[in-house]
Amino acid sequence: MDRFEPKIIGFLCNWCAYEGADAAGRARKPYPANLRIIRVLCSGRTDPQFVMEAFKEGADGVLILGCHPGDCHYKEGNLQTLKRYTMLKRILPQFGIEGERFQLDWISASERDKFVEVVSNMVEKVRELGPLKG
Repeated sequence: MDRFEPKIIGFLCNWCAYEGADAAGRARKPYPANLRIIRVLCSGRTDPQFVMEAFKEGADGVLILGCHPGDCHYKEGNLQTLKRYTMLKRILPQFGIEGERFQLDWISASERDKFVEVVSNMVEKVRELGPLKG
């Protein structure tokens, strides 16, 4: 039997997380190819509707990666992200989506190893959960 390979959608902050992903690529750090990156100017621009749409369109997991709190280029964008994330974590189970399929983390431009670790852990966690039943 073939091993399930999850489709993960990642909303990455342009200034920090996306640069961390780019740094991982430049350093040739391997990470799972399951991640489909959507670059956003700020993690705070990731509307909850985008997350719901990603799941609706077939994502098995959604990851939001932004600047560390206090380091947002838009002052409080990542604090908005945290509020929305907390709200979404509470309501996703009502739609039959396990909370483990939706994650938020903070990654700076210099944290290429952390980027690889977060993505790898997310893919493995969702792989264990299996396909999202929709």
